[in-house]
Amino acid sequence: MLLSSSYLAPVQWYTKLLTGLPVVEDRGEHFVKQTYRNRCRILGAQGVETLVVPVEHGAGASHTPMRDIRISAHEPAWQRRHWHALRTAYEGTPFFDYYADDLQPLYERPFRFLCDWNAALHEAVCRLLGIKPVANVSDTYIHPTATDTDLRLSIRPKSAPADPAFHPAPYWQLRAPGRFVPNLSIADLLFNMGPEARLVLRKSRL
Repeated sequence: MLLSSSYLAPVQWYTKLLTGLPVVEDRGEHFVKQTYRNRCRILGAQGVETLVVPVEHGAGASHTPMRDIRISAHEPAWQRRHWHALRTAYEGTPFFDYYADDLQPLYERPFRFLCDWNAALHEAVCRLLGIKPVANVSDTYIHPTATDTDLRLSIRPKSAPADPAFHPAPYWQLRAPGRFVPNLSIADLLFNMGPEARLVLRKSRL
């Protein structure tokens, strides 16, 4: 199963880690704008918010392999803004205080490359979820074969194709009383549901 590197990836992305299939994160693919590669969606008091990691936009950036995408040095306060947004959105949830100490230090460390930033958060999330997916990383582009499930362009915020293997199981959300906003960042699921997050992921996988 081929996945793209993603920033605090959505619930759909994390359900793929529980299929039992080997997963390869492709860092050799080209960077694609307006995707989860450098953005995540959280639920704040005013509704869904999108947090975007600023990246350098040199000539031909959209044709640059993910492994070479650098975080922009022209917006040094972006990590502080993102953590403030996460704290504002989730500090009232049952499990924010349990997990904040694991995630906040990452928002205080400098990262040069987007993939390194995504990977650091992903490792922390997997540890908090208590999962050890069968995953590998490739720094060269992988041409899919007939036996591969290629989801690199399928899991995206806009114009996403239907995914018959994903049925988002509703869970309690502090910011959505009486309703449910599906497929937000894994951070939303973790802070709201804590240890039950893994169960929600399994229920969301058909």
